[in-house]
Amino acid sequence: MKNFLSPGDSIVRIKMYFCAAILKRLQILLIFNFLITMTDPIADFLTRIRNAVKANHKVVEAPGSKMKQEITKILYEQGYILAYKFGTDEKGHPTIKIALKYHPATKTNAIKGLQRVSRPGLRCYANVANMPKVLNGLGIAILSTPKGIMTDKKARQENVGGEVLCYIY
Repeated sequence: MKNFLSPGDSIVRIKMYFCAAILKRLQILLIFNFLITMTDPIADFLTRIRNAVKANHKVVEAPGSKMKQEITKILYEQGYILAYKFGTDEKGHPTIKIALKYHPATKTNAIKGLQRVSRPGLRCYANVANMPKVLNGLGIAILSTPKGIMTDKKARQENVGGEVLCYIY
């Protein structure tokens, strides 16, 4: 049985060989994508926004969850995004559509940087005494507290600490 291509093979046989190889790789990728689970959905969410900002996209869509919805609401309240919409996809999974905010004259984005702080491999907690200030108060830190997801400023007002999820500036 002939497994490899030889110089005398026809163009049709060569095309069929490469199509079969591509289909085999696609099957393997589909199996891996089905079996691999996401370990840090918040980092994926922030990376989608960061990539959309760098590519100058107007809208970014991401899978949704309650925590991501709260982060999105904070981004809107703080003026980092223009609008957002919570919905579901065709399978019924929650999604979030975010309209990014750009300066009308300079066309620069309101979000200069997104940084994930606490991650599954290394959690980062802060109490009220050592609450982080991002760029001396020009940016925000988003925390997960017993009273819900909130900014560092609101956590100081409520006198509560928690897990530092991310910095946004």
